[in-house]
Amino acid sequence: MGTLFIVATPIGNLEDITHRALRVLRQADFILCEDTRVTKKLLDHYGIATPTLSYHQHSTPEKMSYVFGLLSTGKNIALVSDSGTPGIADPGNELIEFLLQKNPGINIAPIPGPSAVAAIASISGFPTNSFLFLGYPPSKKGRKKFFEKVAESQCPVIFYESPYRIIKTLQQLQELSPEVYAVVGRELTKQFETISRGPIDQVLQIMQKDKVKGEFVVIVYNQ
Repeated sequence: MGTLFIVATPIGNLEDITHRALRVLRQADFILCEDTRVTKKLLDHYGIATPTLSYHQHSTPEKMSYVFGLLSTGKNIALVSDSGTPGIADPGNELIEFLLQKNPGINIAPIPGPSAVAAIASISGFPTNSFLFLGYPPSKKGRKKFFEKVAESQCPVIFYESPYRIIKTLQQLQELSPEVYAVVGRELTKQFETISRGPIDQVLQIMQKDKVKGEFVVIVYNQ
């Protein structure tokens, strides 16, 4: 059996990648990508010519079986997402589950590195001996229940949000928990990185005045 390497890639700044990750990407037989066009920018930057294959949330069981077949013939495969660590709010965990069902002894190796969750936690100033990560809030059904869970948490809560719903999300959170403190990271590690922090009402005002573009990661805490 070959090895499936779970490789963390930059969440923005292309310099944020480990020497080990680059070595694995170069030596792998194939790289599984969420979006081959996005990964190509990283590979081109570092002169890596490893063949790429598409694997994303809409990939079929047949595609997973194909990956298992490659591993079964001794091929080494690196799995990457568009940014950050695969398997965290990411379909990589579904592939791993599938492969383990096929062969519980399959070789799966983590190549750790960038993560938006760890990045926002590290700058929050909140007590993060324990925290709750909830991925993306539901876009429609279940949003109220989601934010009730956030408001009731005794430890900091981290979640992702899109630019299309970030204002609505902060408004809903303010309604349920007006005393909560928030740190909102936009485009972390990128050229236009911005970090807004303070009581939820102040952060909401800041966000309403700014151009709401880019990817967001939020950490909130009832101090």
